[in-house]
Amino acid sequence: MHSDELLAQVAALPALPGVYRYYDEDGAVLYVGKARNLKKRVSSYFQKNHGGTRIGHMVGKIVRLDTTVVRSEAEALLLENNLIKTLAPRYNILFRDDKSYPYLKITGAPDKQVGAGGHGAAPSAVVFPRVAYYRGAVDRKHRYFGPYPSAWAVKESIQLLQKVFRLRTCEDTVFANRTRPCLLYQIKRCSGPCVDLVSPEDYRHDVENAEAFLRGDTQSVLHALEQRMMGHAEKLEFEQAAELRNQMGALSKVLHQQSVETASDKDVDILVVVVQGGKACVNLAMVRGGRHLGDRAYFPSHVEDAAAVQDFDDAADAVQAQPVEVQVLEAFIAQHYIGVPVPPALISSHSRRCPRGLWTEAIRKPACCDSASDSAGSTGWLVISAGGTGTPM
Repeated sequence: MHSDELLAQVAALPALPGVYRYYDEDGAVLYVGKARNLKKRVSSYFQKNHGGTRIGHMVGKIVRLDTTVVRSEAEALLLENNLIKTLAPRYNILFRDDKSYPYLKITGAPDKQVGAGGHGAAPSAVVFPRVAYYRGAVDRKHRYFGPYPSAWAVKESIQLLQKVFRLRTCEDTVFANRTRPCLLYQIKRCSGPCVDLVSPEDYRHDVENAEAFLRGDTQSVLHALEQRMMGHAEKLEFEQAAELRNQMGALSKVLHQQSVETASDKDVDILVVVVQGGKACVNLAMVRGGRHLGDRAYFPSHVEDAAAVQDFDDAADAVQAQPVEVQVLEAFIAQHYIGVPVPPALISSHSRRCPRGLWTEAIRKPACCDSASDSAGSTGWLVISAGGTGTPM
């Protein structure tokens, strides 16, 4: 039996959108939910005997209720998932944060490289930016690319930049104290800026091409390299032309190995959900600039209990119950993209129930997309743009 105080609190709830939290006698959070109508949703939990069901076990433990009234469904959605990540309720699907995502960093800003250094002066680290692995908060002092699904994916990209564009990776203190080129120069993984073996202008071109490559502008990079190669050939500078030819060959090989066939070179996250034996897995594949950066698997907890509560909520709202896979997918999107930049497109293995416009409003990001479709050509994936039209990938 529930206390008269709790039942009176439920009876006094407003018919407004909001978020509610249930607590047990130890003060632990049992469940966090959102509702268009707080009074209708919360009251439904206390209006009948749930018996020995999962819902019955949860409702029987409720001794305290907290609610927060918000102005819209979007605010309720955002608050609900912030609270789920913070409070880790027993009856919500929970994706735990293990650590922040890594980035690839190119040091310095482009405007700081112009005019730095001078003839006869020692090579400056400002003129010759380095490429590095980075994890943490980003700022405007440097250029960041990502996030990447793993440290391995970042380091692989750095190795590609070394191979194709020969950007330096050494620390500034090492760079400033070199008197001869290191082993990376000998194996053609660095152009030797520390000892003036490459001009600031040529190195700047390499940095610009590396940035364009990371953004997915691969064709413009190849065109720029070809123009430079032809310019050197016309001047009978065949060694420099051969270096650029080799660079184009290395870049073309990388693109052939890592390209993903899409309708465009936009950034895409591909989400696939599998539920089996009460356990769930969400696989996130990241495509940036047409390149597959890697995958990352997530294993949520509380799936069966949370699915039972969600089914009860759907029945109370007189809407069709959704498969567990859809519930897991919605929980992942809600919790994951609170703290991670949303790409221009999301592709999912199951159709989501949450409207695209609601998520766009909640997380203040452009673009959203949707699900797999049998009519989406041989791949079976369908991108749905913000305007609602579908184009197969």
